[in-house]
Amino acid sequence: MNQIMAMRAFIRVVESSSFSRAADQLNIPRSTVSKFITDLETHLGTRLIRRTTRTVTITPEGQEYYQYAVRLISGIDEADNALRFKREKPRGHLRLEVQVTFAYTYLIPALPEFYRLYPDISLALGISDRMVNIVGEGVDCAIRGGKVQDQSVIARPLIPMDYITCASPYYLAAAGMPHSPEDLQMNHLRVNYLFSSTGRTEPLIFHRGSEQVEVTGCQFSASEGSGMRDLILAGLGVGQHLKEFIQPQLSSGKLVPVLHEWYRPALPFHVIYQPDSHRNVRLKAFVEWLITRFKI
Repeated sequence: MNQIMAMRAFIRVVESSSFSRAADQLNIPRSTVSKFITDLETHLGTRLIRRTTRTVTITPEGQEYYQYAVRLISGIDEADNALRFKREKPRGHLRLEVQVTFAYTYLIPALPEFYRLYPDISLALGISDRMVNIVGEGVDCAIRGGKVQDQSVIARPLIPMDYITCASPYYLAAAGMPHSPEDLQMNHLRVNYLFSSTGRTEPLIFHRGSEQVEVTGCQFSASEGSGMRDLILAGLGVGQHLKEFIQPQLSSGKLVPVLHEWYRPALPFHVIYQPDSHRNVRLKAFVEWLITRFKI
């Protein structure tokens, strides 16, 4: 048994939930994928996958083995491509999905530098705040804010972004300055972030020393950073936004910070990609440039 190939086949089956899709991705017959899995299970002495004519289910032992296999295969690919990267000139096309605030605040202004280093790499940027399935949508990598829940991808940290609580001077002239999160909850209009996938709004979050307060509910919400900024600018309430994204409006006085004694923890950003992506030399070039350019 070629154990490395068997592990690659197993990883593909787990990630695609299909023997046929795994075979297509590896460009080998479906029967070969099935034999790889059978040989691997015989070698390990345990069932990794339960399959019927319609479903593929990973056993608990299979889930555990998947984690080890991904790390091992990723290490092999990274070692192989470390040398390839040195002798091959990165070229080709990359498809990215980038969160709005990071795209406009950090990435796009820095892309001329990337192009000077790698003029043979072209980039297609999808800019939105939606959660993207990098495997199912054919995306090479994504830049997202918040905690990474998907354990099947590699997530490398980038620079975090600070929040600031603010409102327009027109709103504050009419409604007054909020004096506490409780005052904000009871007596003020609020602008919150909307999760378009669930229809729920994110609370405003406040920390002060050991105190933690969440202000729930709002009158206005938006599912994208520019929309939230414009709602606050229009005088429709108090909101929390990423400081770097709205710095021009803060500097010009079009937005005014409030509740100075309270803060919201910074939002961590990550670049996310599939474990086997080190075989992609142009993606490796982009990710390494990104890490160097926006390291914590």
